[in-house]
Amino acid sequence: MQQLASVRTLTYREGRADGLTAYAVRNGPLAFDVLADKGLDIGDFSYRGVGFNFLSKPGLIGRTAYDTHGAEAQRSIMGGMLFTAGYENICAPCTLDGKDYPMHGRIRTTPAEHRAADAFWDGDDYVLRVSGEIREAELFGENLVLRRSIETRLGERIVRIVDEVENQAFRPEPLMLLYHFNVGHPLLSEAARLVLPALETRPRDETSRPHLDDWASVAAPLENEPEYVFLHELAADAAGNTFAALVNPELKLGVRLDFNRKALPYFMQWKSMAAGDYAVGLEPANSSVYGRPHHVSAGDLHMLPPQAKETFELTITVLDGDEDIDRVQNEARRLSRR
Repeated sequence: MQQLASVRTLTYREGRADGLTAYAVRNGPLAFDVLADKGLDIGDFSYRGVGFNFLSKPGLIGRTAYDTHGAEAQRSIMGGMLFTAGYENICAPCTLDGKDYPMHGRIRTTPAEHRAADAFWDGDDYVLRVSGEIREAELFGENLVLRRSIETRLGERIVRIVDEVENQAFRPEPLMLLYHFNVGHPLLSEAARLVLPALETRPRDETSRPHLDDWASVAAPLENEPEYVFLHELAADAAGNTFAALVNPELKLGVRLDFNRKALPYFMQWKSMAAGDYAVGLEPANSSVYGRPHHVSAGDLHMLPPQAKETFELTITVLDGDEDIDRVQNEARRLSRR
């Protein structure tokens, strides 16, 4: 079976990635790495040898290179197919009541415990699964535990992520959560296009406003181009299910991200057309791009009661061929007309 599908543990032994432990998951033409020392986030992600994910200039960084001091986080944000942002803060760093909250929080830098990797038959399905726990805790502070499972099955082009977050403290705790999915070259090119069932789209700031009408298109890399961020209200079905996709008709490939708006009501799009920082981020979240200060001021900071749990489920699907691309575009149109 390992000729067809496997999960293998690996440790990087070079540069700043030295000591970084990961699980290499290979499911036929689908391949991705789960970074055990980085919150079980997903690093490299490819299909039939075509890279889907963005990797930032700092590259892979090992578990000892934590960098969560304000905007210094940009020196340790590797990108990858997914990094998880939270839990005390998402997006820009801030200081409130004398306490610092780093950019995108700390959970993305936390190594997983109780880690497990398995490959097994479940009836007629051959399952590849990686799981573990990631704890965000502080003396006299929060004690939040993420239990994450990442699974794919032989013959599928699907990766399922199930996250359960439990507050093991004895007081309510903020739970700000953003899933930062990052698409890069070669899937990302001027032939690519973002597909969303968007009902309304707003720019994050004045830098983004002039580019509002072009949110779905992708330019060729531009020298020294600033980043743009757009806030989308997405249509959903009766159960709250919705999606975001990026397609490349030239390659006849794409990637689709499914999630539920009831659990993750916010959706942000990060668009960086800058040469050397060429990426598009798909970002479902339970909190706003304006971060902790916005919610504290509004009095609606998302809180998790003591001993309570919340579950978040996301699915990554590889789109392969014109039929898949047409289907996702038609679904976006249909949902946005509901």
